[in-house]
Amino acid sequence: MTESSASGLTVSPGPEDAPDLASALAAIHAEAFSSPWDAPALDSLLGQAGVFAVHATDGFILCRVVLDEAEILTLAVRPAARRAGLGAQLTRVAAEIAARAGAISLFLEVAEDNAGARALYARLGFVETGLRRNYYEKADGSRVDARLLALNLQERLPSG
Repeated sequence: MTESSASGLTVSPGPEDAPDLASALAAIHAEAFSSPWDAPALDSLLGQAGVFAVHATDGFILCRVVLDEAEILTLAVRPAARRAGLGAQLTRVAAEIAARAGAISLFLEVAEDNAGARALYARLGFVETGLRRNYYEKADGSRVDARLLALNLQERLPSG
């Protein structure tokens, strides 16, 4: 089942959306990351219990809710559409959905060298909770640490 919102974003919570949706999301992911996830990987995730996508033409966020915790699996925005507020909008909608599903915390890992994403999450109220050394592999084979971030979903997200 696919649900559209007035903001131009679409929420796709059902596995019946997965095959076509996975291909579209994979195309966005390929533009956004040097080591993108392919359609079969995204299709597999979309078919799992508790996983949902919030998506638009230029970006998407993929989350999983398990009991009282939610995790951002990936957030991808096409480079040409960055710095226009889409990442924040996707994250806010995903946080609202996760909270309605019973999650009290939203977690994610972000590459230490991804200054744009780290600034976005800081503006939204995420706080650093840990570090995963050498977590991400870059296209050149080098590795970069991941910062673990968390957001308390019982608090209101900042609007900016």
